[in-house]
Amino acid sequence: MKKRADSEQGEMTLLEHLDEVRQRLFKTVIALVIGVVAGTFVSTSALKLLVAPLGDQVPIALSPTEAPAVFFKVAIVIGVVIAMPVIVYQAFQFVRPGLQPLERRYVLIGAPAASLSFAAGVVFAATVLLPAALPFLQGFLFGVVEQRYSIDRYVSFVSNILVWAGLVFETPLVMFFLAKLGVVTPQGFARARRIVIIGAAAGAAIITPTTDPVNMLLVMVPFLLLYELGILLARLA
Repeated sequence: MKKRADSEQGEMTLLEHLDEVRQRLFKTVIALVIGVVAGTFVSTSALKLLVAPLGDQVPIALSPTEAPAVFFKVAIVIGVVIAMPVIVYQAFQFVRPGLQPLERRYVLIGAPAASLSFAAGVVFAATVLLPAALPFLQGFLFGVVEQRYSIDRYVSFVSNILVWAGLVFETPLVMFFLAKLGVVTPQGFARARRIVIIGAAAGAAIITPTTDPVNMLLVMVPFLLLYELGILLARLA
């Protein structure tokens, strides 16, 4: 009787695991489909927001399928964002039986915090970084080169900046959990400050492919502030 009770409370058979994976994947796919469908209703508005920093210049489509492809690409990205809470919840529920109570609490707190941090980075890039960087890029070699952008390549360029900005804003949380796990101490983070400044400059040059130091500072300064916040969180950890 005791052996049977242990089996029901703890261990699952391989078939039971596979069935649980199937159910959670099914729920995740349903959430993604709903999110993408919802994304199609706001995809045009999102595209208008993304091309707004270009001013009067309108991106061009180089093939008949490029505009529809970009429309649905944006809808898929929006759908993933909408479905992210469901995706995180299903992943957490799958691994929950193998976590300790304290680890479950960290996941429950960390997952929403990570989502909010990523969203903050995306908003920062869309509202501050891109409006500052794109006019400089448009004015580069003015009178020598006509700046006309393919909508597909432009959206890919913007998406790359948005994703990197979102990941940069995850820095304090990553530092907190590294300190909590004992991988790096707060003193170690503090001693690495000079290396981080050099790395931030190199990363800013990659994320913002301009020669304008103002645009590089728009990436460097927030990252360095986030790094200092990460050191503070590491001390709290």
